[in-house]
Amino acid sequence: MHYHSFGGKRRPSGFSRHKRVYQNSGRKEPKIDVSKFINKAVIQETPKEYIPVNHFKDFEIDLRLKQNVAIKGFLTPTPIQDQAIPHILNGKDIVGIANTGTGKTAAFLLPFLNKIIKNRRDKVLILAPTRELALQIRDDFNSFSNRLGIYSALCIGGENINKQIYNVQRNPNFVIGTPGRIKDLIQRRVLKLSTFNNVVLDEADRMLDMGFIKDIKEILGQLPKERHSLFFSATMSREIQELIKTFLKEPMTISVKVHETPMNVQQDIIRVTDGKKRLSVLHEMLGKNEFKKVLVFGRTKHGVEKLSKDLQAQGIRAVSIHGNKTQSKRQMALNSFKTNKVQVLVATDVAARGLDIPDVTHVINYDLPATYDDYVHRIGRTGRASKKGIALTFVV
Repeated sequence: MHYHSFGGKRRPSGFSRHKRVYQNSGRKEPKIDVSKFINKAVIQETPKEYIPVNHFKDFEIDLRLKQNVAIKGFLTPTPIQDQAIPHILNGKDIVGIANTGTGKTAAFLLPFLNKIIKNRRDKVLILAPTRELALQIRDDFNSFSNRLGIYSALCIGGENINKQIYNVQRNPNFVIGTPGRIKDLIQRRVLKLSTFNNVVLDEADRMLDMGFIKDIKEILGQLPKERHSLFFSATMSREIQELIKTFLKEPMTISVKVHETPMNVQQDIIRVTDGKKRLSVLHEMLGKNEFKKVLVFGRTKHGVEKLSKDLQAQGIRAVSIHGNKTQSKRQMALNSFKTNKVQVLVATDVAARGLDIPDVTHVINYDLPATYDDYVHRIGRTGRASKKGIALTFVV
């Protein structure tokens, strides 16, 4: 992409400079300093390489688990895996502070699978903020548990609850779900948490952001007092600290969080005047060769669906993902984007956390995020695995 000077920064060519005016359906825009959306990518010439203390073959886990790890192609543990797995194997409660996409799932699945191998009576409850993240955890579980005879039940909204009730009643060792559906199953007296002596809260800060704090407290309150608890979060708010004090026992904090925003993501803003201008600018951008795999974020379910259809009408291969879609349709859209069958995925913030989508070239904030933290997690979908990414934010 070619850039022209833009207020001391740089912006894509083909987009004119405009004064900041609010003509977009009369709504109030989030008050975030737009200069925070501008940042050049930094390619470190001598990146500090993390040298792990362990290798997967060194961990004191069942040989079959090690074989499944090898089949999955894992050789060297990530920092969170390297530092957390030995302590989890020793029964310590853990607070893991780490960015998304750092390998947290394997950090808790491997030691807990090993625990179940040793004692088939043990049970594990895993809570995730979104259906997509719960599905991703379940898929990783299936890879790691291959040929072990250990099973899970996936309990998420948007799917047939009767099938989930049947799976829970089969008494699996792992239950993976979102707080709302887990609470629903508890109220139906299908899921009895008194039998679960292990719990994982993944993306704890996101669950609090989504308003699940009351549900989480109710769920954790029904678990046995003597249990093994793991909390993973990208940030450490006062509410999370209170949860830790209440529900964890002498936890060990492991922090491997790196830069607030990805260093290899080029960030810039695009100034527009109204909705029609935004759509035409977006269409022009998506016609450029470098916009190969683009994740576009909108604020509302209705807006995301409308934008997706508008792009389709203009000949762009686009799909949408938001809370009003059934889970099967959300998965179909996500899979078509992951496998490059479509160029554009238009999404609400439900897609911002935890999802590992390979080779996203651009993230475009069609609507401003509600908070800067949401912005950080949105743009974290590009520039993954040390590749360069571009994040562009529309500003009126």
